Amino acid sequence: MSRVSYSVIEVPTVSEELSRLEGLASAKGAVPARLSAKEVVVAEWVRFKCRYGCKGYAKHLSCPPYVPGPRETRRMLDEYEHALLVRFDGVPGREGAGPEDIPEDFHPWYKDLILWVNRTVHLLEKTAFYDGFYKAFAFGAYPCIYCEQCVAEETEGTVDESVRRRCRHMDLVRPSMEAAGMDVLATARKVGWDIRPIPCKDMEYGKVTRMDLVSVGIVLLE
Repeated sequence: MSRVSYSVIEVPTVSEELSRLEGLASAKGAVPARLSAKEVVVAEWVRFKCRYGCKGYAKHLSCPPYVPGPRETRRMLDEYEHALLVRFDGVPGREGAGPEDIPEDFHPWYKDLILWVNRTVHLLEKTAFYDGFYKAFAFGAYPCIYCEQCVAEETEGTVDESVRRRCRHMDLVRPSMEAAGMDVLATARKVGWDIRPIPCKDMEYGKVTRMDLVSVGIVLLE
């Protein structure tokens, strides 16, 4: 039996709902931009960057191999027409910090940023859902940080999706865009955002030389 209650409601038009979501995103300090779901760029190589290069691989339930890959993502996108790309500029809670302040274990250091992105896109998804757009689904950014240590990192043995059943925040966790195979940079350029990788000192992972970070999430609507 479904756990969702149903009733007859007057559903806004897609344009009206997108306007409402844009207002919510702006109120959260983010920058929204509309685009067609067909414009979201998905590529096989993106997932390889997660598997070979990211220190968070298999350690967080918003990341591979616990989330759908590019092929599933493409099939899902085919079922949508509208999307809202959401940009987050800066690192909240770290105003005035410089690259030299970032610790070796930098994932917890970015906690406020990661929560800002993922809580915002989840709010937009939930709002659209209860407004009658029941297909709404969000993708965030970065490895999840709702828990100090993810159950995926605590679990020994075979790495497979079954560990997701132990997630402590299953209602909140959404896959990151890149984890699902979305080319974030190419998709951002579809709405005029010329986002590029930040250089790192001696090309060492995580040692950014600038603090003007830009993060991106997305909400699929209909």
